[in-house]
Amino acid sequence: MHEKIIILDFGSQTTQLIGRRIRELNTYCEIVPYNKFPYEKAKNVKGVILSGSPYSVYDANAFKTELAEIRGKYPVLGICYGAQFIAYTSGGKVEPANSREYGRANLSYIDNTDALFKRITSGSQIWMSHGDTITSLPGDFKIIASTSDVKAAAYKVDDEQTWGVQFHPEVFHSTDGTTLLDNFLDICGCKKDWTPASFIESTVAELKEQLGNDKVILALSGGVDSSVTAVLLNKAIGKNLTCIFVDHGLLRKNEFQKVLQDYEHLGLNVIGIDAKERFYKELAGVTDPETKRKIIGKGFIDVFNEEALKLKDIKWLGQGTIYPDVIESLSITGTVIKSHHNVGGLPEKMHLKLVEPLRLLFKDEVRRVGMELGMQPHLIKRHPFPGPGLGIRILSDITPEKVRVLQDADDIYVTLLREWDLYDQVWQAGAILLPIRSVGVMGDERTYENTIVLRAVTSTDAMTADWAQLPYDFLAKASNEIINKVKGVNRVVYDISSKPPATIEWE
Repeated sequence: MHEKIIILDFGSQTTQLIGRRIRELNTYCEIVPYNKFPYEKAKNVKGVILSGSPYSVYDANAFKTELAEIRGKYPVLGICYGAQFIAYTSGGKVEPANSREYGRANLSYIDNTDALFKRITSGSQIWMSHGDTITSLPGDFKIIASTSDVKAAAYKVDDEQTWGVQFHPEVFHSTDGTTLLDNFLDICGCKKDWTPASFIESTVAELKEQLGNDKVILALSGGVDSSVTAVLLNKAIGKNLTCIFVDHGLLRKNEFQKVLQDYEHLGLNVIGIDAKERFYKELAGVTDPETKRKIIGKGFIDVFNEEALKLKDIKWLGQGTIYPDVIESLSITGTVIKSHHNVGGLPEKMHLKLVEPLRLLFKDEVRRVGMELGMQPHLIKRHPFPGPGLGIRILSDITPEKVRVLQDADDIYVTLLREWDLYDQVWQAGAILLPIRSVGVMGDERTYENTIVLRAVTSTDAMTADWAQLPYDFLAKASNEIINKVKGVNRVVYDISSKPPATIEWE
């Protein structure tokens, strides 16, 4: 079992970022709700981090937890609200700051004898984000860093391995934030040996033990998560894994054939199902986005189920669930941010047990594991693609002709992104077909045809995204190629909306 750091989530928007920074330092960590410390599985816990929170510690509905069993037993680091919570519950004072402390600041004083601030010098830039501040510390708390406005920017508890910082070391703007977290891992005595190679080795061993000689089916989407899941399972159980790849007629141009070829190279046992006609029939005349999603999701489950029933003795369903999905489903406030297009409902319907080998990995870690497994870079670096596919990029009812127009336009766009070395610089890109026709001129003739929107965003986790500032000459080239080569299109526009308030997809 890997040693681990436990991050208690008090609801901060950057809790996942703390997790990612710790993982980048080759140390395994788990994010759990603030009041769910895993006492029964605490054998390998090396340290505990308390996250920030949208609340003030003195709010009636603030998230509170008992720390008596944790403090003194493990090294503890409180971040922002976490630091204020430790001070407040120890008899210190936290009050609203005179002015909201938000944005960049610099550490004017640092106690370099303290292990947490090793290799960090005064003047180091940090990022503040809180409306409260610690105005008085308990007697056994010692200030180890200050800014010109915040005296207790960081503290250490005497004779106890407990620290608090009133800034966010996990965010990019804290220039020595990673060093501070690395110092905390040193304090915890972490070996820092959590790597893609060690993950593969331990996961394959666990899968062999968990699955034995049982048979597993897996729905492939062509995306990174399901592909890496398939290769890991294949490494563990070989021919006992059967993959099913359903073409719902809403994939990218020639994607069904290309993906099947890719999977063949990987030595996977794949059944490809062409279900285009079935989906087009069920989607005919439907324009409401949520109804489209439901029809596609249900159709996918039905086709998958029909194929799976033809196989004998299947006991497990493999899924490419990743850690952000798990964290969202454990949301401490009980709100689900989004419904995932995993094969929902299938395990119950088919009486199968679930196996999810990637459920502890972030997306960037999934990619690193895929590279370590020797998968082809174009499979690993693929942009995310929605489960309902082009079904939610055609903003009206779906017809085979509209799918053809969008596939052709999208193919030109994505091919050009690759040719211009722009593909890896954006998180996600695609074309959208609008239900808007406009007047144009081609040759001597007046036209009245379709509008294509091009969308490209930059992001690290899809929670937020900025529109990608692609070069004008690239956009001009893409527009010309699409209008000249795609029959039925006479206008191309570029979407310059960020998320929030817009979403990455249009439906």
